[in-house]
Amino acid sequence: MNDFLQLQNKHFLLFGVANKKSVAYHITKNLLDCGADCTLVVLNEDVRQKVSRIFPAIAEMGKIYCCDVEKGEEIERLRQEMAENISQPFDGMVHSLAFADYSEGMKPFHETSREAFLQAVNISCFSLTALANAFREMLTPTASVVTISISTTRMGSENYGYMGPIKAALDSSLVFLAKSFSAFSEIRFNAVAPGLLKTSASAGIPGYVDSYLFAEQVIPRHRAVQTEEAANTAIFLLSPRSSGINAQKIVVDAGMEINYFDRNIIEKCR
Repeated sequence: MNDFLQLQNKHFLLFGVANKKSVAYHITKNLLDCGADCTLVVLNEDVRQKVSRIFPAIAEMGKIYCCDVEKGEEIERLRQEMAENISQPFDGMVHSLAFADYSEGMKPFHETSREAFLQAVNISCFSLTALANAFREMLTPTASVVTISISTTRMGSENYGYMGPIKAALDSSLVFLAKSFSAFSEIRFNAVAPGLLKTSASAGIPGYVDSYLFAEQVIPRHRAVQTEEAANTAIFLLSPRSSGINAQKIVVDAGMEINYFDRNIIEKCR
């Protein structure tokens, strides 16, 4: 095996595997293909049963844990449970968690409820800080922490709603986490920021399919970003080969941001 990425026998902690369409699933699969060891954390027992069928070898080793990151006491319980059962420090951590309550349909941004916004920012953004702090002593001094953001938070997409500002806060958190952790380690914090992906989570966003189809027209290659492409970027950021990258957001949009004024798109608007 040509271990160019130097991931063989490394240990990683991943939050957010839910099904085979998720970014975290593809990251886990790629890490295993590289000879790495993975410990997974999922939302609850129902999800654990599903993920156990996807990664039976990980399940057999008892390395699939449950935690609702919305609750601080759950994070502390998980930390204690893992500290008692895992002696090997982690070389990296993946934060692939996001939630927004669209049950009442999409509303104008100014009508966002306090409850919905605070719940979403807790799960989708603050959980990165909470988990990094809780597991800092279980990470190696040169570990890599990777979260999943979005390609841009400067576009007021109506059907993404209040999650745009929340992802912007997530991007900013990388900077401050990288700075504060530098006081005692070389732990790095970076984000993979893909364009529109075909995942189960995105399917719950109102009007997402139309936006996805539009993206395929705007992307120069006329083919949407694949979830595997976002995962591949995460694998690089988790590897020692990316040791010089810290507090950065790596956009994976297949060039969409350069092509909004594509001639063929303009002609369709006449």
